[in-house]
Amino acid sequence: MPHITTPFGFHSTTAKVTEGIDLSGKQAIITGATSGIGAETARTLAQIGAEVTLAVRNVEVGAQTAAEITAKTGNRNVFVAPLELTNRASIAAFVAAWDKPLHILVNNAGIMALPELHRTPEGWELQFATNHLGHFALALGLHDALAASGNARIVSVSSSAHRRSPIVFDDIHFLHREYEAWSAYGQSKAANVLFAVEATRRWAADGITANALMPGGIRTNLQRHQTSPEYQKIADSYPWKTLEEGASTSVLLATSPLLEGIGGRYFEDNNEAGPNVPPAENGVAAHALDPDAAARLWEESLALLNS
Repeated sequence: MPHITTPFGFHSTTAKVTEGIDLSGKQAIITGATSGIGAETARTLAQIGAEVTLAVRNVEVGAQTAAEITAKTGNRNVFVAPLELTNRASIAAFVAAWDKPLHILVNNAGIMALPELHRTPEGWELQFATNHLGHFALALGLHDALAASGNARIVSVSSSAHRRSPIVFDDIHFLHREYEAWSAYGQSKAANVLFAVEATRRWAADGITANALMPGGIRTNLQRHQTSPEYQKIADSYPWKTLEEGASTSVLLATSPLLEGIGGRYFEDNNEAGPNVPPAENGVAAHALDPDAAARLWEESLALLNS
């Protein structure tokens, strides 16, 4: 398959990658859209005409964000719906309430490197449950709506941290191994890429493609747990992006004609990433694109959700 390159790069903004694109008549859902790149992604899609639903935990904050987006864009078709990604009943209720075709699903919400081990009531490690399983269940529930659009895209927000850990199938939820914050986060972000690989394999015939991305470093609430001196030292010299730059790759994957029919790939800085060659800090790890791991993760995820 040809490697996908675009005219855009590290500093390209959401406005730049959507020049000339009109999403009038299209429906989009963005999870975790009350702040950060989720809110910027929602604002951009509304700016170019989409009907946008913010799928969020806090509907009051979501309503404020939606009002701000409408004020900035003039688009009154910006809505809010409750969604708790670690609650299967919440996901089911969201899916049941959705009654129209869906053109764009941006799986954006996430938590990062929790310093202590947290579990859901089911005993699932919280980062894996939030970053992967919740979005997996949401996409499964919305499959028919995505297929009904005739040409749907799923955007899976991953991270360069996916390189820190493959899926440890023998102990995904740290029941037997020692918990390590970045390994847990990395595993969940590898899962985001593997989901895009397998969703495209299974659903491309339904007109649904999925891609994953690394947005880059953006100073948002995602870093709220990172307070160590070591992290701060790294942060001081890190090449941070603005919100408009950080959300641009998500928006590109959701909207660009250059990605028509393209799926199962990992992007960074608005271009498909090449293989990671350690110690380089870019590129995609082989374990995140492994089709066997992607198929196994899908089955394991189904089993967990049905347990």
